[in-house]
Amino acid sequence: MDIVSALRAALADRVGNERFALWFGPSTRLELVDGTLTIGAPNRFFRDWLSATFRQTIEDACAVVLGCCPALDFLIDASLPEPAAATAEPAATKLNHNGASEPKPRANGNDGVRRADKPLAERRRFATLGAFVTGPSNRLARAAAETILQRPGQFSPLLIHGPTSVGKTHLLEGIWSAARRQPLGPGAVYLTAEQFTTYYVEAVRGNGLPSFRQKYRGVPLLIVDDLQFFRGKRSTLVELLYTVDTILREGRQAVFAADRPLDELSDLGSELVSRLKSGMICAIDRPEHATRLGIVEQTAGRLALDVPKNVQQFIAARLTGHARELSGALCRLQATSEALGEPITLAMAEQALAEMIRHSTRIVRLPDIQKAICDIFGLEPDSLQSGRKGKRVSHPRMLAMWLARKHTRAALSEIGHFFGRRSHSTVVSAQKRVDAWLADGTVLELADHASSVDDAIRRVEQTLLAG
Repeated sequence: MDIVSALRAALADRVGNERFALWFGPSTRLELVDGTLTIGAPNRFFRDWLSATFRQTIEDACAVVLGCCPALDFLIDASLPEPAAATAEPAATKLNHNGASEPKPRANGNDGVRRADKPLAERRRFATLGAFVTGPSNRLARAAAETILQRPGQFSPLLIHGPTSVGKTHLLEGIWSAARRQPLGPGAVYLTAEQFTTYYVEAVRGNGLPSFRQKYRGVPLLIVDDLQFFRGKRSTLVELLYTVDTILREGRQAVFAADRPLDELSDLGSELVSRLKSGMICAIDRPEHATRLGIVEQTAGRLALDVPKNVQQFIAARLTGHARELSGALCRLQATSEALGEPITLAMAEQALAEMIRHSTRIVRLPDIQKAICDIFGLEPDSLQSGRKGKRVSHPRMLAMWLARKHTRAALSEIGHFFGRRSHSTVVSAQKRVDAWLADGTVLELADHASSVDDAIRRVEQTLLAG
């Protein structure tokens, strides 16, 4: 049961407390027996939905908590209670995540608007800014959040972007929580792009469009997470554009989060992109060591878990991916400690987290860097090893050498030889050149757009970390 509790905690961390309560509450039973994880549901629809929607999430949670993924068995257990809110999400399941078509849910019998802000707060506790661990990777975004709370509308819209599990949703929830205690007051609304889409379509089908527009265009603070979800949803994008226009025209505050930079969201439409560019854009990168250490310490406190300082240091140093990975490590240590009836020690952590650390550690090789650079700069695979000296090839080649120095243990001579049989002094020169670019904010020409060297490095490193 301790392991199942840890699995549930890891699932809640991945899907969010609201969806977890809806789909993994009393109506769902998890049981681990003889290497098989059984997921019981009260009816066929519920079982099929869990299997289709959450299988990968459950496998990921098992990998974190157990170090491997057992066989999954989704079955119907008639003894489980029927969920009271099982129909709250299916409308969104009909959405076409890639194409332009959108769902046609049943009219909901009211004005087509579900109160996204208040019910969310009632169903779960939102994260707070006080619990947000600040470091170099997220300091600008945190400062922007504080500013819009003090002076709403000054940086509107605010767009926060970054890879998964770096704290975007935490920051948005923190803004909403703080706003509810300020003059922005009860009118502040937080919802996901998926919810906005679903509520809009329900409003259209239920003749509730005037009420929908009055609600979302009239709020003092509108916060929308997962902006990338709107891609390809033409009618919803038009509605969102007019909503943003109204908010900006009246000097109110809009906040968005996305899992990629704005340059990679061109399919949201040039008009919406231009509105977003007119405000404040902040990137959140993967947490550095000091931030990871703060996350470990804070998560251990939240779990009321006694984790020695040397174990905290070990986790922060060896797991370098993201916050959920750190949380999963602590959940596994908690389950191990309870199962063995022993306090957490460094030796226990090394043994319990060995598999997790092995999967987390990404070995970067010179060919990996070459491929990532060529993909992002739109070059032929052998370009970096050629004798070409034009800026289109030489600049990416210098950046590749700089990244090789950062992410591999290859000697200077080995790096130079790989990238076109060049000398070690060429590698040293390339490293100095890229350092100068970083200091000057130099712009490079990527395959699809011009980008600062900082953003180019971030994109390449994300590709390398993703494997």
